[in-house]
Order: sequence, then structure tokens, then C-alpha cells
Amino acid sequence: MSLEKLKLSKPLVAAMTEAGFLTPKEIQAKTMSRILGGQDVIAVGPEGSGKTTTYVLATLMKLKYAFEEAPRALILVPDAEHVDHVLEQFKLLNRNSTFRILGIDSRGAVDTQMNEITDGCDIIVAVPDRARALYLKLALNTNKIQLFIVDNAELIVKKGLQLPVVELANSAYKSQHIVFTEVMHEKLNHMISPFMKDSTSTIEVDEIGEKQAEVYPQMLYQVPNFRTKLNLLTLLLNDAEFFDKVVVFVNTRLTAQTVYKNFNNPKEGEISIYRSLFFDDKGYDDIEDFKANPDARVLIVANENLSDLDIQGIPFILHFELPEQKETLIQRIVKLDEEEVVVITFSTDIELIEVKKIEQAIGQRMDIMELPEELKIVDAAAKPKKKKKDEDEDTSDRGAAFHEKKASNLKNYNYSAGTKAKMTYKNKKGLS
Repeated sequence: MSLEKLKLSKPLVAAMTEAGFLTPKEIQAKTMSRILGGQDVIAVGPEGSGKTTTYVLATLMKLKYAFEEAPRALILVPDAEHVDHVLEQFKLLNRNSTFRILGIDSRGAVDTQMNEITDGCDIIVAVPDRARALYLKLALNTNKIQLFIVDNAELIVKKGLQLPVVELANSAYKSQHIVFTEVMHEKLNHMISPFMKDSTSTIEVDEIGEKQAEVYPQMLYQVPNFRTKLNLLTLLLNDAEFFDKVVVFVNTRLTAQTVYKNFNNPKEGEISIYRSLFFDDKGYDDIEDFKANPDARVLIVANENLSDLDIQGIPFILHFELPEQKETLIQRIVKLDEEEVVVITFSTDIELIEVKKIEQAIGQRMDIMELPEELKIVDAAAKPKKKKKDEDEDTSDRGAAFHEKKASNLKNYNYSAGTKAKMTYKNKKGLS
């Protein structure tokens, strides 16, 4: 497909060609006509799929002419680094500096940025909280905004910047809204639903890199929050017959303590911490001692200041938290021999972006596992209910997060969490 198929202007085609972009990316081919046609669009694609170039081209095409007093495009990005990146892309394609483009973030003084906006600009690239501050000071006029773009929306949610995004979007009520993200999840939907139209088009590009190496089977549990993640880990590991030798990775030694204390009355020496934060806790300083002890079943290991750890021979590797560097996880899952190892990853909505990056790196998707029916899902937003005097004892113990099963969902069979994992693993391996 040629660049002309995107219906770009001749100057933009020339700028793209000069920059080395000879053919459009898939996400550009699928979204450009919709954006230029005025639709609200949600575009989902991995890093490097061409999302930034897509909206830079669309913005330059939609505005057509420059030098109006109030800005006509507002682009929100998660941080100053992304502001710089977007400005570079505009510089690359905004030939002859046709449009006045202003970057706004916390590195500049508010008064200076107010003056720069009132001097006149066509396009603003900003972090949400600083843009909101300028809007409240009446420096940022959103009445003429034609394009309201949110880039790296998943990172904006991760930084907790949802409120300024929603306020700015609602203030630019006449605009077309476009959202670019690497993943979609409930918290992101909650942020964008107040301003995205019902007719919004959702375009997803699911690119995956080439398979880099043979890895052990990957299972993924997606949960809403940390407390539910703790409940799931405890529930799974209660099946001692199946999960007979397990290493659980967390990020810090404090989290290791939290996970350890969440187990109720384990057998002596059954669950322990690797190089515990507190000297009086049960634990190991050498993983070989853990491997050699038949009574030791679960070892909780913190990624914090962790050097190489020989986990060969451990049949279950659980990533309760994803390490900061994806390479740390990848080196643990590369298949070294024919031994059977199951790797299970736990992820909240916020962590899904890291999961996607790992999948891109290994060139393979993780198998998404169904949450066990008996799992207690904690509603982080729910307030604890006060017990009533006439409340039955059975229902009072259920808590605010208990939900009655619908009749259509009731089953006359029930497998344990460990059995389900074992069945999935056997199906994957083709075993009977």
C-alpha cells in the first residue's frame, strides 16, 4: 500500500518519503480515513506500531491552515519525555514550520507558558495536569479545539491523571476525540467513557514479533487489584498436591512479607522467604537448601537487589509481580532442557502494559486463564458494610465484595484451582 492511499496532501507525502516512511503502517491504514472523516476513534496497538505518526499526520491534515489565535488541537501525553518525542515527530513532518506547536509540561514556569499560549499557537502537546492548571487560570482556551487527542492513555491512567483528562475533554466539547493506547482495560474505559461518543470506532492492531526463543508454557491471570491477586495466589497454592515446589517472585522484600503473612497457618517450614527482611522469619539464604528440603514447598523471592538465582529444577515459577525490567522475567522462562516447567503470571489492569511488552519480546502470547469460581474478588472501591443485628451469620461473613451467582452461571461440578491449571497444562502439552 502506498502513502497516497492515506489521502495525504502532497507536502505530507513528500515529508514522509524524505523521513524514510515509504509505506503506511497497518494502524495508519486502518484509522486515517476514519480520523479524517471526523469520527471519534480508539486505536490500540503495541509500541512501534506507528500510533504517534498517525495522529501527527491526521492533525496536520485536519487543521489545513495555521496562525489562528486559539489552539485547535490539544494532545495529552503522560510525561515530559513523551512531549519531547511528539514535538520531534511534528518537527519531522511539519515542513516549513507551517504550524505553531507548543510543548507544555512541568519543566517550564506556569507564567511563561501562559504568555506563550496567549501569544498564539495552533497545536499544544501537554501533560494533563499542567494543561488543566493553565485551563483553570484561563490561559488555555479550549473553545476552538477541533482535535482532542490522548496518547499513551494506559500510561496516563497508570500515573493517576484521569481527572484532568476528563475535565479537559469535557471543556473541549465541540472537538473530535481520539485515544491511542497499547492496551484496553476497565480503568482506561472508565476514564474515556465520559467523553467518547457512542459511535466511536475501535481499531486494534495486534502485532507480535518473531518468536525469539523456546519458552516454557505461559499462563496469565488478570485480576482487578492487589488484594484479589493475594487471594488468588493463596487459593492456587492451597492445592499442595499439585503445587509441590514453587518459587513466587515479587518486587520488594516488603511485598514478600505481605505475601508470606497472607497464608493462614501453613505447616512448619512449608512456606518461606528467600533472604527475609527480618532475621526471625523462616527463610533461606541459599536456594539449593530449599530445593533439597522435601518439606519446603513455597519460596517467596524478591526481585529487589537480586543477583542470578538458579531456579532450574523448580516445576512452578509464579510471577506475583512483574519485574521492572522485562529481561529479568524473560531469562527465567527460556526453555533450557526438556523438563516440564509451568510459568504463571499475575497481572492487574495497570500491569497489562508490561505483559504486552513481554509478549512482544518473546514473540508469543500468554494463555489467559479463567479465574477460579471460588476466588473472592475484592472491590477496592466498595466501602465495608456495617453488620445489622438481625443479619444472618452466614451472610455477614461474605463481605462487601460478595456477589450471588446468576442461575445461568451455576454449575453442578467444581474443579479446584490447581486441577484447572493442571488440565490446561496437559491440554497444551497434548497429554491425556
